Amino acid sequence: MNLFHRLKNILLVSLVAIGVASCSSPTVQMYGKEVPKLDLATYFNGDIDAYGIFTNRSGEVVKRFKVVIKAKWEMKDGKRVGVLDEDFTYSDGTKQKRIWTLTELSPGRYSGTASDVIGEAVGEMAGNALNWRYTLALPVDGTTYHVQFNDWMYLMDDKVMLNKAAMSKFGIYLGEVTLAFYKR
Repeated sequence: MNLFHRLKNILLVSLVAIGVASCSSPTVQMYGKEVPKLDLATYFNGDIDAYGIFTNRSGEVVKRFKVVIKAKWEMKDGKRVGVLDEDFTYSDGTKQKRIWTLTELSPGRYSGTASDVIGEAVGEMAGNALNWRYTLALPVDGTTYHVQFNDWMYLMDDKVMLNKAAMSKFGIYLGEVTLAFYKR
């Protein structure tokens, strides 16, 4: 192989590596210096209202909803444990309940369970951001699908948090859930 072909191959490999690196997902550590600093036990404590939409992959709003959350934390076995009791009301009048149990594993690391979450949710927090990943058993037209959520929450101030969650199945993007939380 001559020098020209070697240089061309090196350039091609370098461009592919740069392209792959630029497409990588953000990490929660990128937000480590952002303020206000998020503390889940402080924000998710008491009564919180949330308003949200689900958009499909083309960006169409498919569902609108409101969530009323009653949240509290306590110490159990030396760990902070929170319960988020969520009541959903959808624009079509249907209702749903989800009760999350969150456990602080170490500073900035959380696990979570709920009756419709498959296995455990895992969360990592830094600065004003929380990245929460889980699989949800999602009922749609009489069939239940296991859908992966990549959930990002950003604390804006002591009352408002914004949430954007990408939904996928087998790595195929399905749509997004967008929420605005307001702490009363």
